[in-house]
Amino acid sequence: MRQDSAEYQTVEASDENCYPDPSFRNPQSGGADAAEEAEPIWFHTHFEDSMEMYADAATVAQHLNNHKNWFCQCALPMKAEPIGENGYDLLIGRFGAFGYRVEARIGLELLPPDAEGRYLIKTIPVPNYTAPGYEVDFRSAMKLVEIPSDEFAADWPASQRAQLPPAITSATWKLDLAVGVCFPKFIRSMSQPLIEKTGDALLEKIIKQVNRRLTYKTQLVFHESLGIPFPKNPKKH
Repeated sequence: MRQDSAEYQTVEASDENCYPDPSFRNPQSGGADAAEEAEPIWFHTHFEDSMEMYADAATVAQHLNNHKNWFCQCALPMKAEPIGENGYDLLIGRFGAFGYRVEARIGLELLPPDAEGRYLIKTIPVPNYTAPGYEVDFRSAMKLVEIPSDEFAADWPASQRAQLPPAITSATWKLDLAVGVCFPKFIRSMSQPLIEKTGDALLEKIIKQVNRRLTYKTQLVFHESLGIPFPKNPKKH
């Protein structure tokens, strides 16, 4: 895992992840090409993952519901600022392809669990901010599933299994993400399939990298804040 940092690098289609950089400036909007009206080109990705929390579902739910106590910390090195009761202004990083870069900043609302026990996250506007040349539609749903530890860790070594509480909770989620980018003319003149293929691949890479870091930090903060041992899952190592 990369250590927390206030700096980041640009993510190109083949580079590493990136994080907020105060010195970055978005493309200027005064040029003739920038002023030209253009329909956004949309990129899409669907992503599913899960994480184990070594406590019963009620304990995990209580922690998740108090997101003001953990979300900003877990988002680091991304920058997160609260918006109202359940929202956050999240500066994800600087991304690019074909020599064109944008700084991704979105508003997310972490909704309380619905009648089916799902934790939904959706895009919300960031006050006093207009995204420079892109749109984001973020929709995710997470579900908590409590599993008896004997069942979950049936094939673990006895020394590892002994560290577990009577039940563990698996948080599983699905994400549907769409990003529309208004590219300058020099990129729109390229092959549409090439642009879409590159954009979809870059979007998938960004999601996987951000998800990996955010998942690990969420697990770590949960277990450390409650003083719960966090054993490694032998099936994943």
